[in-house]
Amino acid sequence: MSPSLTIVVPVYNEADFVPVAIPKLVAEVESVGAPYTIHVVENGSSDGTADVAKKAAGDANVIVSSLPSADYGAAMRHGFLEADSDWVINFDIDYFSADFLRRVIDQPDDVDLVIASKRDPNSEDRRPPIRRIATLVFNMLLTLILRSRVSDTHGMKAFRSSLVSDIAPQVVSTEDLFDTELVVRAERAGYRIVEVPVVVEEIRAARSSLVKRAPRTIAGLFRMRRVLPTRR
Repeated sequence: MSPSLTIVVPVYNEADFVPVAIPKLVAEVESVGAPYTIHVVENGSSDGTADVAKKAAGDANVIVSSLPSADYGAAMRHGFLEADSDWVINFDIDYFSADFLRRVIDQPDDVDLVIASKRDPNSEDRRPPIRRIATLVFNMLLTLILRSRVSDTHGMKAFRSSLVSDIAPQVVSTEDLFDTELVVRAERAGYRIVEVPVVVEEIRAARSSLVKRAPRTIAGLFRMRRVLPTRR
């Protein structure tokens, strides 16, 4: 029997987009043939996103939670800690892949974390050049500031539930860096990490501003360095 999957999807002010995206996401996940739950975590929306998401889900195995404040990382943390499955996966509402899920469920038992690396030599990154450059710069900073050896921490990732139970409660970063800290903590704790190639094709233009995110991301990486344990 295939391992069970929980797909955590943070959303914020997406009332216009979820009626299109959720059916596409459900179709992708159902094509894999594994037991699944999609957990949409609305956080701080002012446009009725949660109600629209519930209607868009229909009879699919989708649950919708709401948090009071707009915080992507807090939403992801909430969904991760609520999960009851073999694997916990983070997708964005505009970036998901059945092929990645198939790679996850085919992993041997000793793999704890699967990263869909946009920087893998065999990946095909179809994003605009500025977005690809931002990924390169971020991962250079990740190596320089945190001495991480992984090539990517943003985007699609799958975590064994045992890793989530052990590591996620320790994570202090929210906003843009919850998943980065979770990955780096797992790396330093000695969990086995596998990176796989991916076709990067978002189904709409990016909404977040790189200019606004950059200063808080850099500051967050330095804060993370102060609180992270040393590598085992």
